[in-house]
Amino acid sequence: MPSWQSYIVHPVLRMFVKRKLEKAFTPFEARAAFGNHPPQPIRGVSFSAATQNVPGEWAQGEAPHTGVMLYLHGGGYFACSPATHRPITGSFARQGFMVFAPAYRLAPENPFPAAVDDALASYRALLGAYGAERLVVAGDSAGGGLALAALLAAREAGLAMPSALVLFSPWTDLAATGASIQANAARESMLVGGRMQEVADLYLQGADPRTPLASPLYGDLAGLPPTLIQVSEREILLDDSRRVAEKMNAAGGRAELSMWPNLPHAWQISQAFLPEARQALAQAADFAKSTLASGAVPA
Repeated sequence: MPSWQSYIVHPVLRMFVKRKLEKAFTPFEARAAFGNHPPQPIRGVSFSAATQNVPGEWAQGEAPHTGVMLYLHGGGYFACSPATHRPITGSFARQGFMVFAPAYRLAPENPFPAAVDDALASYRALLGAYGAERLVVAGDSAGGGLALAALLAAREAGLAMPSALVLFSPWTDLAATGASIQANAARESMLVGGRMQEVADLYLQGADPRTPLASPLYGDLAGLPPTLIQVSEREILLDDSRRVAEKMNAAGGRAELSMWPNLPHAWQISQAFLPEARQALAQAADFAKSTLASGAVPA
C-alpha cells in the first residue's frame, strides 16, 4: 500500500517544480526550477572532490566497502550535479559502496555526445582501478539513459561490462515515442510531457534522436550486465523503462522491471521523506550486491 507521504509529494512537486518547468523558457531558467540549495549533509557519509578522468566526487560511508559504483545524475542533460544527488549516492555509500559521481558536461553548452564521452571516460578509469567484477553502474532519469549509453559505448570499445546496472526511471527514448508520454501526462507530477522534445533538442542539437548513444532504446542491447530498472506506474517515462526491459530480455539478457505505484519520477532522491525511496534504494543495493564477487574493495 502506498505511504501517506506519497500522496503529499505530488502536489508539492506540481507547485514547486512542474509549474516552474512549464513556464521556463531557457535551459538556464529551467535549471533554476530544480533549485540552488546547498548540498544536503548525509549522516555517516563523507564526500570528497576527485577525478576519474572526469571531475566529480566520491561518496564513502563508514562500513567496509563491498563494491564500487559509477553513478550518473539526472537532470535532463542540462541541469543538476553530483551534489544535488547526494541523497542517492549517500544512501548507496551507507550501504557499502564507494560511489563516484562525475560532473559530466551539460547541454546546451556541451551537446551530445559530450555527456557520453565523459561517462565512458569515468567508466574506463574505474574499470582500470577496480575491475569489472567489483563495479556497478547506475543512474536516474537522463543519467539512467546515460548509464545505459555509456555501456553501449564501452561494449563498442571492447571494454568489459560491469557486474550490474541499476536504472531509476531512465530516459531512454529522446524521440519521445512512448505511449505513456501522453497517457500519463495528467498523472505525472514533475516532468512536462509537452516539453520533452524541447529538452531533447537542447542536448541533441541536430543529432538524430534515435542514435543509440543518445537513445539506448534503439541500440543493440545484447551482452549487457544484469539490470534492475525501477519506475513509477504514473510517470510519463514509464514506457522508456518498460520497452528497454523487454528489449534487453529479448536479446538474452536479464532485466528486472520493478514498477512502483503512486510515486513521482525519480522518487529515490526523496529518501529523507518517502519511505518508498528508502525501500527502493535498499532493493537496488541488494540487487547490485548480489552480482558482486566476494571480498572487500580497498579504499
